[in-house]
Amino acid sequence: MSIRAVVWDVDDTLFDYTTADRVGMRTHLAAEGLLDESESVERALVRWREITDRQWARYAAGEVSFEGQRRDRVRVFVGEELTDDEADTWFNRYRDRYEAAWALFPDVLPVLDALAASHRHAVLSNSSVHVQEYKLRTLGVRDRFEAVLCAAELGFSKPDSRAFRAACDALELAPHQVAYVGDHPEIDGRGAAEAGLLSVWIDRDGLHATVEVPVGPRRIASLAELPAVLGADTRFGAPSTFG
Repeated sequence: MSIRAVVWDVDDTLFDYTTADRVGMRTHLAAEGLLDESESVERALVRWREITDRQWARYAAGEVSFEGQRRDRVRVFVGEELTDDEADTWFNRYRDRYEAAWALFPDVLPVLDALAASHRHAVLSNSSVHVQEYKLRTLGVRDRFEAVLCAAELGFSKPDSRAFRAACDALELAPHQVAYVGDHPEIDGRGAAEAGLLSVWIDRDGLHATVEVPVGPRRIASLAELPAVLGADTRFGAPSTFG
């Protein structure tokens, strides 16, 4: 049976999270006076990302709340025992600078336009609905997706097969009728494949060029390749005439 819907990851798939995070944090560090001779901007950015990854893993494992992982990211980064209010205030200042750098990848709108008439669309993210709904609205694409599902509300996160199947259930489609597009070879790529979806792993910058593709996912370097992978009767970059 043909693929009838595409479920999308958000961060670093639709939304250029890495660039926004780096630009926002670089601006934030300078504004907060947190740079000194002992740590370069690049090292501070790497440290922020490492802390973010560790705290997010705690959240994904159910060890801490969504708000808690944000606060702990700040406390570890600044090396101070901040109160919840102090940590929230610090993070909110960073978030304002981070949001100022938000942007979709340039291949996103063309592929959404190309597949608009031939496929249904939804989102599955290891975040919260509040965060991703706001992000998609701000980026002007929320109306492109029938449903937005996130780990915080589902109670389980990718690569758990239940997360992918919940997205299929929301669309009332079987897994083999749904494609999943994400940027992480294991969390997105292998997870979607093992759940029975057509798994598409986007590796835009080739950073994983030496990584063996997990069993199952199709690897692409640009969303321009997606319609061909889906077998869509459409021309990339133009509205579909599929009837």
